[in-house]
Amino acid sequence: MKTDHIPLSRSLFDRIAAQGLDARAILQQAMLPPELVTQARATLTTAQYFALWRAIEAASDDPALGLRIGAATLSEISDVASMAALHSANLGDALQKLARYKRLTCPEDISVENEGGVAAISFRWMLAEGHAPPLLIDAIFASMLALAQRGVGERVVPRRVELTRRTQHTGMYSYHFGGEVRFNAGQDRLVFDQGDLARPFLSYSEDRLATLMPSLESALREQNESLTLHDQVRHVLARGMRGEPQRMAEIASVLQLSPRTLQRRLSEMGTSYQDVLNQVRRDTARHLLDATDLDTGEIAFLLGFEELNSFTRAFRQWEGQTPQRWRRPVGD
Repeated sequence: MKTDHIPLSRSLFDRIAAQGLDARAILQQAMLPPELVTQARATLTTAQYFALWRAIEAASDDPALGLRIGAATLSEISDVASMAALHSANLGDALQKLARYKRLTCPEDISVENEGGVAAISFRWMLAEGHAPPLLIDAIFASMLALAQRGVGERVVPRRVELTRRTQHTGMYSYHFGGEVRFNAGQDRLVFDQGDLARPFLSYSEDRLATLMPSLESALREQNESLTLHDQVRHVLARGMRGEPQRMAEIASVLQLSPRTLQRRLSEMGTSYQDVLNQVRRDTARHLLDATDLDTGEIAFLLGFEELNSFTRAFRQWEGQTPQRWRRPVGD
């Protein structure tokens, strides 16, 4: 069974204070104990963690706050997954280690996909209801870029940043990341050129990796055994919501199962492949309608529907109204 525990680093409160914010007041706003500021090994659930980041955002009118907090991790490595990444041979190896081991430290799934000369990194919170606060997305991307620059020893410029939100503060994001910024994206992704993946890390340490890797692999095997098939299917489907129909045979292949075995095992759990697909499509549709200016045809495409009418019918079954009506603010 997955554990919904996210370690709360005390250095986060130091970074908050460095921005002139009152950490105790922010915790109260998030309905969390102010004593967490001084607690040595505090953990939060995903819902509490999201509430904390929403409270941080509400406490400041600085649009660059998430970027500042994330970039401040340049001198801090607080978890074993990031430590393994920092001691990797190059940027590509570091990203793969983050993707493989990050969920050992918190219920966060990182995916690295190589496509068309680029490597795209996306994040998904496995136990979240709803999507991560935009400020947290900013901090994660800035933190990952800071780790890459610390490892390489010089500036690293991503090919682009893709954000699932309406266009805002374009110049700020372009200045921080140095590359193209795409808003109204189907997923939040940080994209590097394939050539950058070979850039060597000055912090590479074969000895440190030899110490870290056996325990990381052992912990990963234990965790994989605890994941339900339903969770695994959800994760694979959520990663693939980018415009291609996701057929059961393809998902089964990723999970190293036959389609018949996949359907049988899901049936034993009281669900089906189509049920899980509908759940992921519904969650993704609600988020894209709420957070972006993508039109319904574009959203239908990202969800893998071949026709807009099919998406509209499905959404009406889920929500009792059309996508256009669901998105429209009350009173319009």
